[in-house]
Amino acid sequence: MRSSSGRFDLDGKTALVTGASRGIGRAIALGLAEAGADVAILARSTAALAEVAKEIEAMGRRAVAYTCDIDDSEQTYQTVAAAITELGQLDVVVNNAGGFEHVGPFLAMTADDWTKILRTNLESVVHVCRAVGGHMTGRGTGSVINVASVGGYNGVPMLSPYAVAKAGVISLTRTLAIEWGAAGVRVNAIAPGWTRTQLTSSFAGNPGLSDGLIQAVPLAVWGEPDDLAGAAVYLASDAARMVTGTSLTVDGGVTAYNTGPAMLDLLQAGRIPV
Repeated sequence: MRSSSGRFDLDGKTALVTGASRGIGRAIALGLAEAGADVAILARSTAALAEVAKEIEAMGRRAVAYTCDIDDSEQTYQTVAAAITELGQLDVVVNNAGGFEHVGPFLAMTADDWTKILRTNLESVVHVCRAVGGHMTGRGTGSVINVASVGGYNGVPMLSPYAVAKAGVISLTRTLAIEWGAAGVRVNAIAPGWTRTQLTSSFAGNPGLSDGLIQAVPLAVWGEPDDLAGAAVYLASDAARMVTGTSLTVDGGVTAYNTGPAMLDLLQAGRIPV
């Protein structure tokens, strides 16, 4: 029987991580490399990717970096194909890229706001899954990990298109788990809660707003990007060989509460900028 630590080893595995230049994507890419994987990293920022690649290589793992806008389907397909050629295969794929530029009431969101946020947070995941699906199902093995959000579980005032997109990611995860399961490919999601990244800096950096949001977190702390790395390593590894179609929530317990009213209270108190 393999040792308990060996179950989490990714030695000999290859991985691809989108949005890997900073925040959660960077932490996951480094976590997979630390567990033994060679990693292809994708993002729009060439300089930042180069720094992450250096950190991976310092661990003795191989890193290949690709500047890629995953909102562009053709560019995504070409980049994934290049990564497969360069690394020989892909065993693990992490769809992390996403985000939003501003918050606001549903009625203030324009059609362009919706299109852009859905493209970045949902359609990009579709592009990558389509690009890797044939490769993984053809090999009869693989682990796809989609980074969703606790916002995909419940209504989220002021972030309606982002919440809708992440709910779509969770639904896509479950659907592909069913379709690809017989081919030996596992598909899961990670749902972060309030995590301190550049995306949430306007929330975390505002003491009044930050304190109000954390009141709804049982552990009473903000998450850090490194908190997501362990979840990704687990889902990528043999330790999770019977885990598919699920969302692993990493949120300090926030989903034990309904956070919608708390955010609405903060909005009405003028503590959420719109």
